[in-house]
Amino acid sequence: MSDTVVRDGRVLTIRVASGKANAVDEEAMTEVAAALRGLATVEQAAEQGIGAVQIVHPGGNFCAGGDVRAFAGAPDRGVYVKHIADVFHEFLESYVQCAVPTVIGAQGWSAGAGMSIALATDVLLVGGSSKIRPAYPGIGFSPDGGMSWTLPRIVGLGRARHIIMTDQVLGAEDMLGLGIASVLVDDADLAAEAAATAYKIAQGPTAALGRIKRLLAGTFDHDLRSHLDAEAAAISASAAGPEGGEGLTAFGEKRAPRFQG
Repeated sequence: MSDTVVRDGRVLTIRVASGKANAVDEEAMTEVAAALRGLATVEQAAEQGIGAVQIVHPGGNFCAGGDVRAFAGAPDRGVYVKHIADVFHEFLESYVQCAVPTVIGAQGWSAGAGMSIALATDVLLVGGSSKIRPAYPGIGFSPDGGMSWTLPRIVGLGRARHIIMTDQVLGAEDMLGLGIASVLVDDADLAAEAAATAYKIAQGPTAALGRIKRLLAGTFDHDLRSHLDAEAAAISASAAGPEGGEGLTAFGEKRAPRFQG
């Protein structure tokens, strides 16, 4: 592993942006996608001893999106932007589909691709000065990174249309009120709180949390009967597995469960 993908106990910390503007980095996204594909199932996560993934950034803004100067300087802009979008989407898909919860403390701006990543995250923490902006219309682009898929599922289609088409800037309170962000903390506490959240999740029942993630992801794709069947299968697997066994034993013994991942 490099400084792009670092293991910290049961937390896998990853970096996908770099440079002065903290724009998405092609090489980093490729490396991260390869690492996350190894966490596609709860069995793989358990085997590796990983219980959570956290995206970190060096400070300042979380992610300013794509490298617009590189877009402008490309000999064939359409071909180049399609290539970067494909690389971004390989990362994004592996990030969304990894079997463990994902956490971000999104400091400052999350714009364009940075907003898409924030929307795709399971637990998003923000500080008082955190802001998101679609940014694509500002340079005459349409979105990538699943923004036009995730945002309507979070805020509703009407709000999503307005936010993207008017290139609306949303502050921390807006994100919390719309359900985009999970937690609002002081700016000074954001990095520590995000790390603590990732650590806490990573100590939990990895297989059960993976099943919860899959169930929530399928909410809009199943009818009620199909979803109930999926819930029944998931809870049965949990009850039959070692985590469920430990949870039930701990309940009977009136102590906190000790999950091993």
